[in-house]
This record gives sequence, structure tokens and C-alpha cells, in this order.
Amino acid sequence: MTAWWSVGEALGRIDRLDPQLCAFIEVWHARASALARSVDGQLPLAGLPFAVKGPTGIRSYPARRLIAAGAVPVGSTAVPGPGTYWQTWGRGARGRTVNPYRADRTPGGSSAGSAVAVAAGLVPLATGSDGAGSVRIPAAWCGVFGLKTTNGLLPSPDRTGLASAGVLTRRAADARRYLRWVLAGYEEPPPVAAPVAATYTPDLGFARTDPAVEAVVRGAVDRLVAAGVVRLDPAPEPSLLDPCEAWLAIRGGDPAAGEGVRAENDRRLDAYFARTPLLLTPVTPNRPHGHDGPGPDVYSTALTWAFNVSGHPAASLPAGFTADGCPVGLQLVAERGADVSLVAYARAAEAALPLPRPAPHSLWTAGGPDSFVLADDLGPPRRPYC
Repeated sequence: MTAWWSVGEALGRIDRLDPQLCAFIEVWHARASALARSVDGQLPLAGLPFAVKGPTGIRSYPARRLIAAGAVPVGSTAVPGPGTYWQTWGRGARGRTVNPYRADRTPGGSSAGSAVAVAAGLVPLATGSDGAGSVRIPAAWCGVFGLKTTNGLLPSPDRTGLASAGVLTRRAADARRYLRWVLAGYEEPPPVAAPVAATYTPDLGFARTDPAVEAVVRGAVDRLVAAGVVRLDPAPEPSLLDPCEAWLAIRGGDPAAGEGVRAENDRRLDAYFARTPLLLTPVTPNRPHGHDGPGPDVYSTALTWAFNVSGHPAASLPAGFTADGCPVGLQLVAERGADVSLVAYARAAEAALPLPRPAPHSLWTAGGPDSFVLADDLGPPRRPYC
């Protein structure tokens, strides 16, 4: 079993790197250290350091479940501040949150600091929430794994029903551990019977995807096919209506205004998942943009928010890098409620894809990224690491 690192080590890493990354709003040195010393060593996640999204993340249902299992929250991570309508950025205690691969670019958002903290090796796991792509976009742009759960599967304070709890981890296997301890009635899925039937679409029928992004994702899909992980369905790729109208209507409190688009997309997705268990797309149609914003008429959410409207679980898996060094994510989507199976598909897929290279703004170089991966096995309880 691979050991996670200690709360003290995580706090030390945050102290050394966060002044440059600005991933955290607050760091709870005294509280986390005291909890690590007192945690029951028989608990399954005893001593696991993790971060929570934003100023209210400590009160979220997943955070409470992780703490009950022995994990130790070390701080709250950056989310967007006031002043812009676009949310793919973050502001930490010392300033804007930077992408650990390209400091001149945004890390994505709104779970900005959570993605950066995981990508830079400050914590092995961070909570997030996803109302339009707020877990998947920063996961894609920071080269980590991100999961948006099925809408309504876990309690959420979002009254519109668009936002779902999520998690950001280095590998999909770590998200399996998260689901085991936050999801009531968790059951292990049967082994993935490869190849899994899937369809790949670069645009869902409406998005304008950057050719450089599409090339990276298509290359990842081709590797999955060559490795026998997926089998591309010969049926036509699914085509959806642009969900922008429906998402904005629901968010604005007038869901009836977008009901026609929502109902038609639900019909198309229901028909698709009745025959095919997995849908593959890029996570975003564009690369990480600069800190001044994405520019006019650029929707980084174009390929993600359809599944907030429909409620399907979706994940971002690192797919590779564009020529200018920007991480790109492959989106995997499954049927509603198939979250555990989705993570199993992602685990099979990532085994056939190269692990993202260490970020320049990170501590992975201390021992390589594999030295910081959580235990893949869900074995017996272990002693706490203080």
C-alpha cells in the first residue's frame, strides 16, 4: 500500500509553494496539526490531508464525511473573487491563482485552488463543486483528475440543481477512495469488461473546438482504442442542442424558458446511453486563457455544462499537452447514477495514457508524481500520519 504523506508535510509544502501559486484562501496550521495528533488511527482515512473548496467548503457534506473517516482538512482553496462574469479563475490569500504549468494562464475554475493544490503536490485530494464545469475545467487545465457526480447524488446547497459535489485528485483511483467514503451504500463495480463501447465527439454538435485541443484529445482516444480499453461505436456521434439558453434560464430562476432545449437534449442523451455506456469529448473547446479572461464569445463551459443541465456524471482525465505546454482534458460521461462505474472506466483509461509530466510550479520533482499517489487498495485501517 502506497502511503500518503503527513499533515505536517502537506502544511510545509503549502508554506513553501503557495506564495507563488496562491491556491489557498486560508491554511489551518494549528487546527490541522491538533486534529492529526488526535485522530483515531483505526479510521480508514486516518491522517489523510485534504483541502476544501472555498470559504464554506468545510461545511459541505463530502468534507464532513471525509473528516468522519479520519481525513484532516488543512485549508480552504481559492475561488473566483468579485469583478468579472467569467468564473474560470481564482484568487488566493496573496493574489490571483496561477496555473502550475503556465503561470501566465488561469488554472480554470471555480474550483481553481483545489486543482492547483493537487497538481502542485500540496495535498493529494481536494473537494470541489461543479455547476457548469467548475471541477472538470480546472482539472483539465491543471493536468489532474476531476469528477462531477450525478446531480442530486450527494447533498448540495445549490437550489437550482445544477451544481454537484465533486473531487480533484492526482489519479482516478484516488477518486474511487473518495466515493467509497462519501457515498452511502457504495458498492464495488464489477471489473471493467474491456473494450468498453464508447463514442467520441469533438464538439457535441455545436461547440467550436480549438484544433490543437481536439488533436490532443483525439490522440488520447486513439491510444485507448489501440490499447483495447474502448471500442468506438460505429453509430453516428451524438449531437446536442447548445445548452447555453437552458443553463442560463435555470440559473436565473426561470427554468421554463429553457425547457425545450433541456427536454430535447435529455431525449437524445437517454437514447444514447440506452445503447452505449460511455461518451467521450474534450473537456473544454479552448486552452487555458490568460488572467484577463477568455475573450468575447468564448465559452470554456461549452462542452461541460450540458451535463450539469442533464445531470449526468462526468469526469476529466489528463489527455496530454498542446505544443505550447497547456494541459488538455478528456471528458468521460456515463449514465445518471453510474458514478462508480465511470471512475472504473477512467481508471482503465488512465492506465493506457501517460501520466502528466510534473508541473514546473510544483513539488512533484521531489520524488516524481507516483511517489505521492494515494493507496489504490482499499485495505485495512492504518495509523495516522501526523
